[in-house]
Amino acid sequence: MTDRNFDLGGVVVATTLPFKEDASAPAGLAVDWDKFAEHCDFLMNEGCRGVGPNGSLGEYEALTDEERRKVIQVAVKAVDGRGIVIAGVHGTGWHTAKKWAEYAKEDGADGLLLLPPTIYKANDDEIVEHFAKVAEVGLPIMAYNNPFSTKIDLMPELIARLAEIPEVVAIKEFSGDIRRILAIKELCDIDVICGTDDLLFESLVVGADGWFAGYPNAFPKEAVAIYDLVKAGDIPAAFEIYEQLITVFRWDTKTEFVQAIKLSMDIHGRTYGGPTRPPRGPLSPEQHKQVTIDTKKALDYIATRKV
Repeated sequence: MTDRNFDLGGVVVATTLPFKEDASAPAGLAVDWDKFAEHCDFLMNEGCRGVGPNGSLGEYEALTDEERRKVIQVAVKAVDGRGIVIAGVHGTGWHTAKKWAEYAKEDGADGLLLLPPTIYKANDDEIVEHFAKVAEVGLPIMAYNNPFSTKIDLMPELIARLAEIPEVVAIKEFSGDIRRILAIKELCDIDVICGTDDLLFESLVVGADGWFAGYPNAFPKEAVAIYDLVKAGDIPAAFEIYEQLITVFRWDTKTEFVQAIKLSMDIHGRTYGGPTRPPRGPLSPEQHKQVTIDTKKALDYIATRKV
């Protein structure tokens, strides 16, 4: 049976995926496996709890089946036991999601991140079946509530039903409603993981157990500092950092969040972001300018103090 005490505390980074120009690859962009391995290693060296490949930030929808499986293999090898690998196994139905879960288990992932069915607005019973079938693989599951992408909102009462499945040990909350955290904890014994970068501080203060995040791709050390300071009870110190990074963190909830985070990575210069593969195109000139301004604001603050 899956361990209900599976530790999801800390900062788990929903990893971006680097591409390089290659005329023979889909849309002329091939996955840069060396840079991806370097990025996973970089995040672990910066103190992150682990990595979450094959999420939306990893552009899993734009990958071939071969690429999508190799992402997990490369991440597991790069992390090398220093933390956890939570593999995104989202699928149109449980039959596809379960296949990706089986591959993830074979390839050494520690746990799974699972959306409800991605192209069908399933009812509650269908959603419970979806998670129960993937749970048969035997890895811990972090359910993912992202009503903006899936048009399905996992309400606290439904999450309580999912929590009855032994393998469902956590919920990544991306509804934007801070009230959900305590509501979920009142109904069931499940870890609540903040999935919204610009609600991080508030979520941790009211009891979120971890952070499964996007912007730590660009600012891992600062993200870990915010998390650790809140958990240590030093709220003012945590808020000081958060307040200075919140402007750029807000890009995490915009449609162009993948492009924005990759640009912030390139501006910071410590790791590689690069282009996105279609259907995602480049930022507009106005968006590029604003992400640059917001990122440099954060960097200017970071330059004034040692985190």
